[in-house]
Amino acid sequence: MAREIKIVINNLSFGEAPRWRADGLYFSDVHADRVMVLRGDGGLETVMSASGPVSGLGWLPDGRLLVVSMLDKRVLRLEPDGATTVHADLSELATGPANDMIVGPTGVAYVGNFGFSLFPPEPPKLAVLAAVAPDGHVTVAAEDLFFPNGMVISPDGRTLIVGESGGQCLTAFDIADNGGLSNRTEWAALGDGALPDGICLDAEGAIWVASPSTSEVLRIRQGGEVLERIATDQQAIACVLGGVDRKTLYVFTAESTEPAFCREHHTARLLAIDVDVPGAGWP
Repeated sequence: MAREIKIVINNLSFGEAPRWRADGLYFSDVHADRVMVLRGDGGLETVMSASGPVSGLGWLPDGRLLVVSMLDKRVLRLEPDGATTVHADLSELATGPANDMIVGPTGVAYVGNFGFSLFPPEPPKLAVLAAVAPDGHVTVAAEDLFFPNGMVISPDGRTLIVGESGGQCLTAFDIADNGGLSNRTEWAALGDGALPDGICLDAEGAIWVASPSTSEVLRIRQGGEVLERIATDQQAIACVLGGVDRKTLYVFTAESTEPAFCREHHTARLLAIDVDVPGAGWP
């Protein structure tokens, strides 16, 4: 079925890591070095300004915001008084720029990295997925992932699924009580040239996948069956189910992923699409 696509914002540098929270849609405008929120009344505010590109977002149980600082491979923490501090340093583990992040119900954050440099280009290399405890202690949660990117956690908090962009697949792990990951399995392989960037989970257990390589978002069932495809005019970068009923699919798209282009032109967009099944789990 054809769905109406609404353009909500059309002048971003590069929108990433959308997260719905009670008071609006939070996201990173990566190459404008800022975290923003789109309020329910349409107001757009800057939540935090950084000294370089930012990506993954999440909240500790006490409500403090965590933000991935990509190039220095750190997780920043926004304090209630507006001060920013270093929550965790990933530089000893991350072999490429730090990227997306998900924070689960216990406050453990899982942070991916490219594994290698895209700009300037380097030969591909597998990466680790880092786990950051609520106190900032960093450990390796999983190894040998091919460009770990968007992640979701199931409503019961027991399963993490990560998109491996380089592997063109979604990979699942069991989450232990201490936040450790085990029992790695392939949740779904993507075909037809699609690759996962940002992802989100719905209440029927399907995952919406933003695929930049094919300029579309796909709703996928475990095992790989594609339930729905929605084409986008630009590359689809990230998505989340939000709104009061979590039945609005917010999709960030971009004309280019090249940082210098994004910083200069600000042509990336935020789209909104009404869907039938609400969001579930985290984010």
